[in-house]
Amino acid sequence: MASGTREALLDAAARLLDAGGVEAVTLREVGRQAGVSHNAPYKHFPSKEALLAAFAARELERRAARPEPSSSPAERLRDALHSYVRWALDSPARFRLIFGPWTVDSTELHLAAEAAQARFVDTVAAAQQAGLLPAGDPIRLASLLRSLAHGAADLASAGHLAADGKGNADPEDLVDDLLAHLRRGSQP
Repeated sequence: MASGTREALLDAAARLLDAGGVEAVTLREVGRQAGVSHNAPYKHFPSKEALLAAFAARELERRAARPEPSSSPAERLRDALHSYVRWALDSPARFRLIFGPWTVDSTELHLAAEAAQARFVDTVAAAQQAGLLPAGDPIRLASLLRSLAHGAADLASAGHLAADGKGNADPEDLVDDLLAHLRRGSQP
């Protein structure tokens, strides 16, 4: 029952976050929408920040749990970056929450973020081993790739990047451009 209540609270937080951003999420409203007493959320989360950290961890875990198609390292890398961009554009409040500043120390969130990072670094390392990306530190290269995808998604969501407007490209185009440049740079 407790894990069911916790999941119901996280689901309610997701609905509130998606509808109105972080400001719309309150423990009282989460409890009301989950159909529990107004004190029930406090039995699972000592604060709103703890609730949001648990939600962010769950979101990262769910994104990481998506099945990976059995494809080439190049396709896996491209798909991972395109999926990241689509998620950022389709779920802007979740994107801003996860990558915004945190005032709570959450082991759950820390572990989920580390696992997500490790999975992406492994994808980058596989592309490097296949000769699709230049040699070097895969963590640093993963940061470069994620930074481009992150920044391009952020610019597009603010209306500063579009295939038929500013920048003459959408975020996926820029991801593909960077991958092509890096691939050319990895060729002898």
